[in-house]
Amino acid sequence: MILADRSIKEKLLNGEISIEPFSDEFVQPASYDLHLDKNILTYDTDKHEVIDVKKPVEDLMLKTEIDENGYILKPGQFVLANVVEVTGVDSKHVGRLEGKSSLARMGLIIHATAGFLDPGNKLRLTLEIVNLSPLPIRIYAGMKIAQLAFEELTTNCERPYGSSGLNSKYKGDMTVQASKMWRNF
Repeated sequence: MILADRSIKEKLLNGEISIEPFSDEFVQPASYDLHLDKNILTYDTDKHEVIDVKKPVEDLMLKTEIDENGYILKPGQFVLANVVEVTGVDSKHVGRLEGKSSLARMGLIIHATAGFLDPGNKLRLTLEIVNLSPLPIRIYAGMKIAQLAFEELTTNCERPYGSSGLNSKYKGDMTVQASKMWRNF
């Protein structure tokens, strides 16, 4: 069941979910608004021609900081970013990352597939941002970029994210990270 605004506030108070920093003004009827961090990763297309999923990708992406003028995302361009907020859930809750309708109507998509905050994890969620518009889109650090809905599981999970044997590659990440898919091979 998705938590309503009142339940989000109650579960924040008792520590079942966490949002840092938290502001009541960003609580929506059934979600919480998240803001774009200033650090992003962009592909270094000058040095690379292909992504090999079996190889580490640390030098495949370049760290960029969004300044006060914003960042211009070209049509078809893909970048990784974080949200400002550190969010977490206990072993009985999950978070679901969703885009903002107003941005989607411009062609800005904020996650390709990884929109899930696993039970037991606490981190800065990663955004997989792509511009599907035929025009460039300027984005700004600090802007509302996404929303997070929380759901309660039927019971506490047996093995929260980060438990032994789960291969939890992004446990507690606080900075935007490139893919760690290569660790699966």
